[in-house]
Amino acid sequence: MPPKSPTKAPFWKTKTLAELTPKEWESLCDGCARCCLNKYEDEDTKEIRYTDVACKLLDTQSCRCSDYLNRTEKVPDCVVLTREILPEMNCLPPTCGYRLVHEGKDLYDWHPLISGDKSSVHAAGISVRGRVVSESGMTEAQIEARLVRWPMSKRARRPRA
Repeated sequence: MPPKSPTKAPFWKTKTLAELTPKEWESLCDGCARCCLNKYEDEDTKEIRYTDVACKLLDTQSCRCSDYLNRTEKVPDCVVLTREILPEMNCLPPTCGYRLVHEGKDLYDWHPLISGDKSSVHAAGISVRGRVVSESGMTEAQIEARLVRWPMSKRARRPRA
């Protein structure tokens, strides 16, 4: 029997963020949609406070943007995550693939790149599916009244070794 060939390390462990192809970069998104929630930053403490109110473009069942290519035209304050601004993004949840790779950590076992299943983020209870409402038709006061703590939770299975 021939010797077992070594398994090639995944791209997020062998490349820097600057070396990733656009497809690899996009695949780091686990589809949790926690970045699509309305949030507020305390000016004094810089603490990010989340709501359970999602962007009007978020499909709350699939946890995907309903108009990803045109999102910044329809939602001017939508942040386009880039390699350059990633270090400053203190609002990304602790389980975010972009954040984990930037910090030199491994992805969680439910991440679609590990599990091979785009629905694993939902099965693990990490996504916003079934936990949010759309901001459509809401006033700023109504949105701000819906502050929650769960989006920054690390509640998840441990990352793979």
